[in-house]
Amino acid sequence: MMLAFGLVLLGALARFLPHTANFSPVLAIALFGGVYLRRSQALWVPLVLMVATDLALGLHATIPFTWGSVILTSMLGLWVREQACLGRMVIGAVASAVLFFVVTNFGAWLSYYPHTGEGLALCYQLAVPFFRITLLSTLVYSLVLFGTYEFIARRVRETRLAAVLLRK
Repeated sequence: MMLAFGLVLLGALARFLPHTANFSPVLAIALFGGVYLRRSQALWVPLVLMVATDLALGLHATIPFTWGSVILTSMLGLWVREQACLGRMVIGAVASAVLFFVVTNFGAWLSYYPHTGEGLALCYQLAVPFFRITLLSTLVYSLVLFGTYEFIARRVRETRLAAVLLRK
């Protein structure tokens, strides 16, 4: 559990590193948290870290939609947890990026664009380049978080097994 929490915290701290717009670990953290944190922590820990880093980085009009997307992504992580494997992780990462795109740009439309069909279409059209970056970052950070966790967890299990066998 400490390993999972530590990786979530490191991911949140990565938000402070210089990066391309929307190339962020946020969705990967929420997805990872949904899979590896205790069920009682899976939804609120990624959200609290998101809120804390947003308070430091700055707030904006679409923050409720962003935070809502983090909660929904953590819920996707709970689905991935049911049969955690690479395929489900990739599906979860792609679904997270799509969900984030739809929800946050709906918020942008409500906040910044004319409330017309044309305004909605323009909002989503202008957001497509950012979606590509969000999708790529979610996949990259998910692979890093999930891969690091599985690598370390496997080493720990092997070390424990070796210790048990040596005692016999």
